Amino acid sequence: MRFIVDESTGFGVARFLQAEGHDVLIVAETMPEADDMAILQLAWAEERIVITNDKDFGELIFRRQEPHHGVVLLRLEDESGSNRVQVIAALMAQYGALLGGRFAVVTERKIRFRSQTIR
Repeated sequence: MRFIVDESTGFGVARFLQAEGHDVLIVAETMPEADDMAILQLAWAEERIVITNDKDFGELIFRRQEPHHGVVLLRLEDESGSNRVQVIAALMAQYGALLGGRFAVVTERKIRFRSQTIR
């Protein structure tokens, strides 16, 4: 799969996904301090799923109806790098094939695709 990992998410998630064989663009390395719209536009152009901790992507997707190939919004109680990697690993193992074109809100306890909750 192809991902773009936002600066708010950190390098650990990006390195994990790369180690799993995914094509990962890391915002902090390729376009530091880019605004959310620029990230979303690049993700759209390159058919990448955005992984972020930034709720502003929800605004872009749902209110402004910006096109996307998928967004994973991490809403974690424990923001440590190791927990982020653990949550992404679990997400990919169970629901990786469902991420394309969908907006997923992910916590330590559940994964919600738009208005549908998957436990």
